[in-house]
Amino acid sequence: MDVIERLHLSHGRRPGDRFPIAIINVTNRCNLKCEHCFVYRDGNPNESQSPRLEMSATEIIEVLTDIRDRHGVSLMLWMGGEPLLRKDVLAPGIELFDRNIITTNGTLPLVDFGEDVIYVISLDGPAEINDAVRGKRVYERVFKTLAAIPQGFQSSVQIQCTVTASNQHALEELVREVRETNAQWMTFSFYVPSSGDNSELAWPDLETRMGAVREVQRLKAKYPDFIRNRSRSLEFMSPETAPLVTKHCLPKKMLLPLYLEGDHFTTPYCCYGDDVDCSRCGGWVVFDMAARAGVDPEQLEMLVAGDVPQYGSVHT
Repeated sequence: MDVIERLHLSHGRRPGDRFPIAIINVTNRCNLKCEHCFVYRDGNPNESQSPRLEMSATEIIEVLTDIRDRHGVSLMLWMGGEPLLRKDVLAPGIELFDRNIITTNGTLPLVDFGEDVIYVISLDGPAEINDAVRGKRVYERVFKTLAAIPQGFQSSVQIQCTVTASNQHALEELVREVRETNAQWMTFSFYVPSSGDNSELAWPDLETRMGAVREVQRLKAKYPDFIRNRSRSLEFMSPETAPLVTKHCLPKKMLLPLYLEGDHFTTPYCCYGDDVDCSRCGGWVVFDMAARAGVDPEQLEMLVAGDVPQYGSVHT
């Protein structure tokens, strides 16, 4: 199978499209099984294979080189599974892109890949709440990882919390505890449910979710140098403006999601998978991109149509 055959574009994406950002799941293997992980939901490409059956590092790098050159990718988000299980891919892979973000569960030692790399470590509440969804003693293991970061470590380290209906009451406790670690800053994303998700993690509607949004806004005001959510992105999450943001989803236009499926990569409908409920989306990248566009929500339709000439620098 040649390099082009290893990339299956779908959902309207074409070989000549330009994407400044890509997300790649370099493995479907993980050392945790988090209750709310969208990667492992039914219907998403997520079959876990033994290391000997996964694509080799050489094969993956060949595909990524082609993706960079054909689609103009400059920022790569490395995900999984647990991407640190594929350091053989990460080490050469990050050399291909101008900027790199590695999303990890934080239970494995971090590797210093240099100043152009940001680690995003997931924590979803104080120990009892976090471990209820991520596994026994995971919170403790993450804090050991943070404590083991040596002086002079060049890669930046960020904590990201997925806010849910179950943990929204305990966010400040988590912030206070994380501020005592080697993490440099913290962000909040909001749970992205699948269609028909009525679990204890999901809010039934955008109005109900606003209590959690207002809590993050309060924390942003109280810890402005530590909480990196943009105020504008949180404002966009109101019931009045969120439907406009998700209707004109900028990541669908600017971000290429790549899920590993056997011996090739496939592009799901959304970077959160094929089964998302867009009407209740709270993904960081969706609202942060809208905020960085520098336009009012009603202008998003013009932006997507290409009528707004300037788009701010894209970070996730």
